[in-house]
Amino acid sequence: MKHAAAKNPEKAPRFWRNDALPFIEARAIDDGREVCYARHSHAHFSIGAITAGRSTYVHEQAQFEVAAGTVVLMNPGDVHACNPINDQPWSYVMLYVETPWLTDLQHQLGFGEELEFRRFSATHVDEAKLYGDLLGLYEILVDEHQDVLRKQSAAVEFFSDLQLRLHPARKSLREPNFKLERAAAYIRQHCTEILSLDDICAAAQLSPSYLIRAFKQHYGMTPHAFFINQRIQFARECLRNGQLIAEVALEAGFADQAHFQRAFKQHFAATPGQYRG
Repeated sequence: MKHAAAKNPEKAPRFWRNDALPFIEARAIDDGREVCYARHSHAHFSIGAITAGRSTYVHEQAQFEVAAGTVVLMNPGDVHACNPINDQPWSYVMLYVETPWLTDLQHQLGFGEELEFRRFSATHVDEAKLYGDLLGLYEILVDEHQDVLRKQSAAVEFFSDLQLRLHPARKSLREPNFKLERAAAYIRQHCTEILSLDDICAAAQLSPSYLIRAFKQHYGMTPHAFFINQRIQFARECLRNGQLIAEVALEAGFADQAHFQRAFKQHFAATPGQYRG
């Protein structure tokens, strides 16, 4: 089990991980003014609870104001960001769940096994029970006195209830665009390399002008922003595996450690050292 924090525990993000539960990770922020995000996405499912104050929540092409008591949800791949309003304090907790684990749970509950993952249609929910249940799960996970069986059972119970309560959408909110998805897949596969726009266009069989316009409309970020985001996701996994920050920066394709530090903090609202612990 691992907790990560910096020198000032009141302002630094706090992470929780447990090697026995590799499918889930927790994070808490006591002062959201200290951590601001660029628009980004994750390969995993994310769910969080605003515990105090209020913030701006950007999800895909929409923007909302969320406040204490609100639960926010991000499907894998959803472009999002949450940032303070007028420098007002706010706090939150987040859970990050690996998509294969959640997909398997969906299949166990009887949702179509032909689907890799059934997306949630809700972006945020103001429901006292869901909010309380999410905070309850977070407290169980970070409690050093709870054993692995209790933590795992609580996670299965919460996410099973979440599926049945919110009814995942029967269709993706985005209509598939196979050439754009081919471009995204190429970027993911080659994110640690030096890429040119011509490389991506050739892989997707798209013109540069169409790719730039349509990719941003479909994914909520430019191909370059998506490329950097994928590097950060790659680096996150390396840090979780205990690799040294300097090694991760090089392996992820960044010019130097300073560029890596800056990009990681923009996307993850924490330094690589804070995250690695």
